[in-house]
Amino acid sequence: MPHSPCGTGCLPRHADRVSLLTYAGRWLVVLVALAGAPALAAGRLLPAAARIALVQRCSRALLRCAGLRLTVTDLRHRGERDTGRETGVLVVAPHVSWTDVLVLTAIAPSGFVARADLLGWGALGTLARRMRVIPIERENLRDLPEVVARIRTRLQLGDRVTVFPEGTTWCGRAHGRFRAALFQAAVDAECPVQPVRLRYLDGTGAVGTAPAFVGDDTIGAAIRRMLRHRGTVADVVLAPLQPPGTDRHDLAARCERAVRGEPSATSVTLAVATSATVAVAG
Repeated sequence: MPHSPCGTGCLPRHADRVSLLTYAGRWLVVLVALAGAPALAAGRLLPAAARIALVQRCSRALLRCAGLRLTVTDLRHRGERDTGRETGVLVVAPHVSWTDVLVLTAIAPSGFVARADLLGWGALGTLARRMRVIPIERENLRDLPEVVARIRTRLQLGDRVTVFPEGTTWCGRAHGRFRAALFQAAVDAECPVQPVRLRYLDGTGAVGTAPAFVGDDTIGAAIRRMLRHRGTVADVVLAPLQPPGTDRHDLAARCERAVRGEPSATSVTLAVATSATVAVAG
């Protein structure tokens, strides 16, 4: 089973915090977003493009509440940036925090494969069900073929589906290997895979651990910590697409190398700190 040695000892002892007034304001925004998000996720009155843009704006607002600024480096070839509009794409990324979903949704909304107990997390669980999250129980390997089949069906329908192939969260300074099982869905659907490098950087530009959700940390404590926090950058690199090939182990290894590689393009800072909408290819 996936296991991370990271624990609460990896979390920073001292952090740059916002004032209590700002903290209270952030909580208000979060509560309003949680109240309205299920209706947004289920809504069909808006055109698809407008609905996607609205979901992205909501995600960016929540990132601001979590004290996060988002930068994106796009290393994809020009022709790859439109791939996924008519065909499915499997998105793979390292797993550090509950904020990973917000970061990836702010760039390009997709479905997610998430731990099954998420569906029981109150308002977050309701939102997850409305967003058609595919639940997975890592300890129940007998259900894995069904999960792969559900991902494959979504991909064949032209959806984007995001998975975290490390299988559990890490602090960001350490990481796990990419497990190959869920990559079988891309092989079966014959669709490309989008590797995403995701790091959280502190004010000095070093990898920070404040957003990490690891060890005995609870989701409530993790959310409270980030709502009081400021000064972290979510640094995202969109690596070139990987063709599915015929071997999920080879595909997983290629994607892991792409995710661990160093960026070589100029980062583009999204206007997460303002109300402006920035179009992100994807």
